[in-house]
Amino acid sequence: MQEVLLKTQNLTGKIYIGDEAIDRLPALSRGQKNFVVTDSNVYALHGAFFRRYFEGTEIFVLPAGEENKNFFWLQKILESMASAGLHRTSRLFAVGGGVVGDIAGLSASLYMRGISCVQIPTTLLSQVDSSVGGKTAIDLCGVKNIVGAFYQPCEVLISPSFLATLPPREIKCGLGEIVKYAVLNADIFRLIEENLDTLDDPSFLSSLVYACVAHKAGVVERDEKESGERKSLNVGHTTGHAIELISGLSHGECVLYGTWLETKMAIEAGVCERAHGEKLLRMLARALEISPVGVPDWQVEAFAQKAKSDKKNTGDGNIKMAVAKRLGEWTEFSLAFDDYRASLQNAVESWKREGQVCVQ
Repeated sequence: MQEVLLKTQNLTGKIYIGDEAIDRLPALSRGQKNFVVTDSNVYALHGAFFRRYFEGTEIFVLPAGEENKNFFWLQKILESMASAGLHRTSRLFAVGGGVVGDIAGLSASLYMRGISCVQIPTTLLSQVDSSVGGKTAIDLCGVKNIVGAFYQPCEVLISPSFLATLPPREIKCGLGEIVKYAVLNADIFRLIEENLDTLDDPSFLSSLVYACVAHKAGVVERDEKESGERKSLNVGHTTGHAIELISGLSHGECVLYGTWLETKMAIEAGVCERAHGEKLLRMLARALEISPVGVPDWQVEAFAQKAKSDKKNTGDGNIKMAVAKRLGEWTEFSLAFDDYRASLQNAVESWKREGQVCVQ
């Protein structure tokens, strides 16, 4: 079992990676009143897990899907926590993917101004990224994660055994976040570049979890509240979130598209070193080629309008993106709205000529 220590101003949390990570549950659930949040998919797939570790514990089953990450279900979770008689020494266990981790973590941060939280991520995306770092949120007014809080879990238990039940689309969804770390970390970039033929192999992808988590933990320690370096973790997400909100494709797949388009825009603007950028574009096209393939309806104006309302923007009217600069380096790339829209249109046309050949 591998361990990563994440120290922030208010909490020192541990991240355990390996099938043995789940063995920590009896100790973590002992000595206080507990509450579990999961979703309907995870609950149906892992009944034996819940019976073994949470027999007699109140379990809130959220309907699966990003569309349920909203105020209605946040209120339902909080009401259930109150009805269960939780108090300040109670502990919430979030068992699921990114949606569960986001809304359950926010519930833990709000209830009695904060109770202990343990994240148990069950998808590749949540294992390599969203369960680590303390970002919690719900969506509002068509904007992803616009209502939330930074609230660190006391522990994160990452067990590869959960990945055995994931459908191929969920594996590909996680790949979107893994490639993000390839933009930021030269060692991860080289590992993926040397293994492009195994990007659809869950065992290879799960072998990258530790490297991704360790990288993110280091960034969060240095910049917990996203005032500087943590903005790097938004690679591909400005345009990716816009595509996701319009197309309904999975988050990770939209991040792959967003990273391809933003990298192309950065290359043409002279922000990203061309030779490295072109290697990255080939890596992204290979990832997007993996089945199942979803192709968005290229509604550039709609994408641009969604990007305009992205929470990463700072009110100056510009669209903010985190993009590759060269191997292992990133930079912030900012464009006025009209320039962003025109650049995005050009990048989409380039994708239609160059990238989509691989995914059709």
